Amino acid sequence: MDNWFEIGIIVKPQGIRGELRVLPTTDDPGRFALLDEVYVRPKTSPPPLPYKLTSSRQHKGLVLVKFAGIDDRNAAEKLVGSVLAIPPEKALPLDTDEYFIRDLIGLSVETEDGHKLGEIADVFPTGANDVYVVRDAEGESFMLPAIKDVVQAVSLPEGKMIVRLIEGLRELKA
Repeated sequence: MDNWFEIGIIVKPQGIRGELRVLPTTDDPGRFALLDEVYVRPKTSPPPLPYKLTSSRQHKGLVLVKFAGIDDRNAAEKLVGSVLAIPPEKALPLDTDEYFIRDLIGLSVETEDGHKLGEIADVFPTGANDVYVVRDAEGESFMLPAIKDVVQAVSLPEGKMIVRLIEGLRELKA
């Protein structure tokens, strides 16, 4: 399950009929409506188990889901803390110049003239654009906005990102 996509964490039951509140960990919570099955990895037993998803709806920043066979609050309580995941083939397709965060972590970041700046250590979605945290060889971190003026090229096969530093960017400490 290492290469699977985590899409949510069950935080608590909703009502008495087995519905569950899920904190989405995907940037598109609407994707739950496109699924008919998810894998649930309970915090007490590592192997993920498939569950048929019978309904889902967004509610106050959460997703309310209903699984076949989970019909009361007691059954729902047992799943609290579990992670919801899907296999890679169920991932939503990406547009051109879009990448999965997990594929960006660890990429070498270089300037257009070949100067190595470090590696991507983290990615923060901000709404307008993502922000990459780049950690250099000394362990110092700085932030780069994921915008076309800065990110010139990404090559996952080569494991690198080419950037153009706009004045002042190198000084933005993480």
